[in-house]
Amino acid sequence: MRRSIFETEHEQLRDTAHDFFLKYAVPHRAEWEAQGHVGREIWRQAAEHGLLGLEIPEEYGGAGIHDYRFNAVVIEEAARTRSGVALTLQNEIVAPYLIGLGTEEQKQRWLPGMATGELLGAIAMSEPGAGSDLAGIRTSARRDGDGWVVNGSKTFISGGLLADVVIVVARTDPEAGHKGFSLLLVEDGMAGFERGKKLDKVGQRTSDTMELFFSDVRVPAGNLLGEQGRGFYSLMRNLPQERLGIAVAGLASAEHAYAVTAEYARTREAFGQPIASFQVNRHALSEMHTKLQVARTYLDQCILGVSSGELTAEDAAGAKWWITELEWEVVDRCMQMFGGYGYINEYEISQIWRDARIQRLYGGTTEIMKDLVGRKLGF
Repeated sequence: MRRSIFETEHEQLRDTAHDFFLKYAVPHRAEWEAQGHVGREIWRQAAEHGLLGLEIPEEYGGAGIHDYRFNAVVIEEAARTRSGVALTLQNEIVAPYLIGLGTEEQKQRWLPGMATGELLGAIAMSEPGAGSDLAGIRTSARRDGDGWVVNGSKTFISGGLLADVVIVVARTDPEAGHKGFSLLLVEDGMAGFERGKKLDKVGQRTSDTMELFFSDVRVPAGNLLGEQGRGFYSLMRNLPQERLGIAVAGLASAEHAYAVTAEYARTREAFGQPIASFQVNRHALSEMHTKLQVARTYLDQCILGVSSGELTAEDAAGAKWWITELEWEVVDRCMQMFGGYGYINEYEISQIWRDARIQRLYGGTTEIMKDLVGRKLGF
């Protein structure tokens, strides 16, 4: 299906990203899966190839791009090549918080390093007792003299192992409800800040996911990100782009799974003929093809909506749940078409299947996404 939303410069970046992932990431994927995280050098290499810090202003060393289509092509190629590198963590999640909320001192301190890949960040929202329910967060930060004292724990934190700075969501006023949350920048090496175990995941094993602990961590007042008490609203402003990024990756992954399966169905024979020629498989391939095209049209309009400022939180939530559910439907059906071979780890479809399952959970579960849309509709 021809896509009309991209121009020459977008496709040039796509080619750069595709070649980069194939050369610098894919050969290391097995090694990274075994150790449970990517090598730190990949971030610096990505920056050298113009794939990191896309939205970081030029005065801080970034590209200063305000066109989400560039972000989208990088996400898509990372997914299609199965690179194992989550550039989205820095590009789509961490950097935008500092760009939008940071003081000039904070931007000067952290953004240049993020633009070069020398400094990595993470964001710590989820807790053992608070996942999609952000209002249940119990990590606290109390004012003490010229700073804050942070106590609590976080879990499911992507990139927590290598992070030099972590944006921590904490309660600064336990009586203020949604107005009682603030964002604090906790730095590697601060006393009382400890990393727990690296969680043993089903899929996406090249991306480390950590437990983080905070025991009387003293954080300078200058590390408050944004306004005190406005943390929840900052999250609500930034989460839509994160969720759209998940959808972009999800559809690219589903399209790749379909391409792999279509080729297999053309060449794999049973009862003397290619399995694609059997009506049940031909209909399944036809149905998946059509659904992917419909989803592509929908998602491309959402991508355009970011740059135009027209994408709403409800649009992003709808795209996230619809496309990740479709991704799982397609990937699982593709795996079925491989038969027993689909369950063998050396076959790519099994690897895609393992990595796809989390998409319906992180960034907000399908159920939460539907609820966000439903509330907007007045239900």
